Amino acid sequence: MGTLEEVELCFPHINTSCRRTRRPYMETSLINSVLSCIIVLTVILNLLVIISISHFRQLHTTTNLLLLSLAAADFLVGFVEMPFILHHNQGCWLLGDAMCGLYYFFGFLVISVSVGSMVLISVDRYIAICDPMFYTTRVTLTRVKLCVCLCWVFSIVHSSWILREFLKQPDVYNSCYGDCVVAVNVAEGVIDLVVTFLGPILIIVILYLRVFVVAVSQARAMRSHVTVVTMARSQNVKAKKSEIKAARTLGIVVVVFLLCSSPYYCFVIAAETNLVGASTSGIELWFLSCNSSLNPVIYAFFYAWFRKTIKHIVTLKILQPGSCDTSVL
Repeated sequence: MGTLEEVELCFPHINTSCRRTRRPYMETSLINSVLSCIIVLTVILNLLVIISISHFRQLHTTTNLLLLSLAAADFLVGFVEMPFILHHNQGCWLLGDAMCGLYYFFGFLVISVSVGSMVLISVDRYIAICDPMFYTTRVTLTRVKLCVCLCWVFSIVHSSWILREFLKQPDVYNSCYGDCVVAVNVAEGVIDLVVTFLGPILIIVILYLRVFVVAVSQARAMRSHVTVVTMARSQNVKAKKSEIKAARTLGIVVVVFLLCSSPYYCFVIAAETNLVGASTSGIELWFLSCNSSLNPVIYAFFYAWFRKTIKHIVTLKILQPGSCDTSVL
């Protein structure tokens, strides 16, 4: 009978306390160990991306600035959101109402920033592949910085608006003491779903389909071209190949994000009630959060500069004078 779950109160001295479900010790230890490792990897890997792009001047490009924004959001997922989720998985919320509000606010915020960064990345690749002659004039560092700032500001405003009533009184939807539940009405839930999932997916898919068609047509043209070209022409072809490779890599990032986020949003759509407290502590939310761990892994596999910068960081070469000017491309 040792495998049976034991039920006890989260706060034994409070009659209105929620009930804690005790699972077998080995099962709990294994789950907590695995999830803790995921949290540590998420924080470390995304911190490496942030340091790499911020430190090395050669990486201060428009596309990498968008990756920096995405990595910052992923870092917040690992550093703030995932520990909250792990704590919530225990069955009792012991951190108080203020931290409960912060938990859900950061959850809405990082999802919104991640989606916005994905859309900006798709627009960046669309212009680079489909309109390369005007890319350097249309996509400048100043404009990209402005877009990134607007993305974060919009995400903060959007999250605050969606949770405005909940943030005023975080315990309004709790059924017992030690609970942490948020509710969004149907109209606001639909708006959030369209703004942070359906709308961005439609934009991303349309842009990447266009990028795919243009990239395939360019590849066919290059294979069928048999005349001798000048050095300038060959350099131009090389640049196009690098842009296509970047589009492919970032396309993988987008696909992984869609695969990780789809279970969560499908659960939300299929839910019979608008209460999301139960779902946000389940496997759907961990799928969504684990996307933040996978992005740096994708960079490590497909970006040689990321592997080089990791070596410089781990060996502390970045502490040497002039290390920011080191060639990593």
